[in-house]
Amino acid sequence: MSAACGCDEPTTTAEEVEEEERPWWRHRGIMVPVLSGVAFGTGLVLEWTGQEIPALVAFWVGLLLGASTFVPGALRNLVTRRKLGIGLLMTISAVGAVVLGYVEEAAALAFLYSIAEALEDKAMDRARGGLRALLKLVPETATIRRDGASVEVAAKDLEAGQLVLVRPGERIATDGIVRTGRSSLDTSAITGESIPVEVEPGDAVSAGAINTAGSLEVEATAAGTDNSLTTIVELVEQAQAEKGDRARLADRIARPLVPGVLVLAALVALIGSLLGDPELWITRALVVLVAASPCALAISVPLTVVAAIGSASRFGVIIKSGAVFERFGVVRHVAVDKTGTLTRNEPAVTAVLTADGVTDAQALAWAAALEQHSTHPLAAAITAASPGAPAAEDVAERAGHGIEGHLDGTKITVGSPRWLDAGTLSDRVAGLEEQGMTVVVVHRDGAPVAAIGVRDELRPEVPEVVSTLADRGIGVTMLTGDNARTARALAAQAGIEDVRAELRPEDKATAIGGLGRNGSVAMIGDGINDAPALAAADIGIAMGATGSDAAIESADVAFTGHDLRLLPRAFDHARRGRHIINQNIVLSLLIITALLPLALFGVLGLAAVVLVHEIAEVVVILNGLRAARTKRPAGVSSENAAVVAASRERPDAVCADDCCADDRI
Repeated sequence: MSAACGCDEPTTTAEEVEEEERPWWRHRGIMVPVLSGVAFGTGLVLEWTGQEIPALVAFWVGLLLGASTFVPGALRNLVTRRKLGIGLLMTISAVGAVVLGYVEEAAALAFLYSIAEALEDKAMDRARGGLRALLKLVPETATIRRDGASVEVAAKDLEAGQLVLVRPGERIATDGIVRTGRSSLDTSAITGESIPVEVEPGDAVSAGAINTAGSLEVEATAAGTDNSLTTIVELVEQAQAEKGDRARLADRIARPLVPGVLVLAALVALIGSLLGDPELWITRALVVLVAASPCALAISVPLTVVAAIGSASRFGVIIKSGAVFERFGVVRHVAVDKTGTLTRNEPAVTAVLTADGVTDAQALAWAAALEQHSTHPLAAAITAASPGAPAAEDVAERAGHGIEGHLDGTKITVGSPRWLDAGTLSDRVAGLEEQGMTVVVVHRDGAPVAAIGVRDELRPEVPEVVSTLADRGIGVTMLTGDNARTARALAAQAGIEDVRAELRPEDKATAIGGLGRNGSVAMIGDGINDAPALAAADIGIAMGATGSDAAIESADVAFTGHDLRLLPRAFDHARRGRHIINQNIVLSLLIITALLPLALFGVLGLAAVVLVHEIAEVVVILNGLRAARTKRPAGVSSENAAVVAASRERPDAVCADDCCADDRI
């Protein structure tokens, strides 16, 4: 909560995290306002039945319970930060009502404002600590070469210039340059690219990448505590801190309103006392204070937000806070990650070229006979394309090049076009690469017989989504760590004109900053490499069900499914909700404007003013509940419908198991 609300800024403690994980009926922030309402309602019943003393006691209980949720924070902000907020105004109004003998009205004010604060706090609950997932990518220890021997040291103690031995299956502990060896690196956690990168002496490598094949000796270019992954953490934390300072719409209105109302009430009391009966004008000043209290404003915005956020979750969109929901409605540009967001993140065989006399099935079977012995993602794609292929014998994998073996007495070799000559297929291989495919060449007894193209295919709904966003005036930019050729090929299929490729995580965050100069920008991604960009954007959207912990933590919104048609629907929902919020704010301000002169000139007393406020609150509540209306459009996929249905049955089903264990969304 911002200071304008009269509450403290949020901090993360173990007790708060534990409290967030409790069911709502054990959550103090919710139960105290609920009990305040129960006491107030009990007082009304007792008063109606003629039991005045018990009713007064019930009203006092409701007043004290409700006031306990906002009075301490309002006073702390006033004393320590010299900040005035709605909480302080409500505190003074309640005290004034009690002084005038209107305990029932004071209890009503305290209950209504406390429940408004509880609703908003519940809507703004968000996870903490997911950035630790980034640093888990760095191994605890690393092996270095020292005086000709291999020595194991703590990864945090690595220094630039040391020679690090990275065996197959190990993660690289810090940034460096390959000095000896060839291999394939799984860099998906760093660049988002699902297909491993071949490296050889002289190539730069990043902390967190997985060595999938041969051994490497890497010269460290960064210390173990100051590499690309620690940079990502710093970028995310910095962006989140900056974003946390942005005030919500209701708070921006309250900042000038609250001190203005206090000054007006003071002037009424002072000038009226000088010119007339002091008791009369002090009483009117207190009535003016209550009349100007933005009760409807305080409850209408969080209620609308809670209603809208709840309905969004029913169609697969998890929005982490009210401030996020308000910003969501004004986004005018979307930056989209490629791998796993626009694409399926499942490399598959998309083309087969063969020499004369060779069929596609034969080519795939020969390649699959070898590749079933490999754990390379390309191997998995080829094996899946020919599941019944027999296994080859004497299989040997040459790191960074390919794999070879024998099948039915013939030698089969499969590898990169940079290692194996494609022969007469060379021109067509180049064509496949221009289309964004990764190509492997197949040799049989030393002669090129086929080439197989593998690509991470575009999600089928992407062109429709891009077109729909364009119709709504929302621009789209692709940001990817993949090579420019593949990125341009996929962007052409998707209908995206603005393509920015070969970006590291920090480059994506910088690109978001540039796009943000022209208006609010959203970023949608699913990987650790997207975390800085997600945090830097006005709205960060994570493909939540399979997204990394770091992506989900850095983002403001998470999709429980993978159907990108959720994106335009989410924008429409947020815009409609923002319109309802604006309607409630205008109505609330009109009520204050109308009540002030009536209270100032004694037309309305305190009871009448409180009654008008309560009627206004009913009106804005009913209007705010309209934000909960939603229906499933025909275009939403059955996959996403199934995920959302499961999430209704089990609330923690909206994200991956690790994510939910930490209550990150």
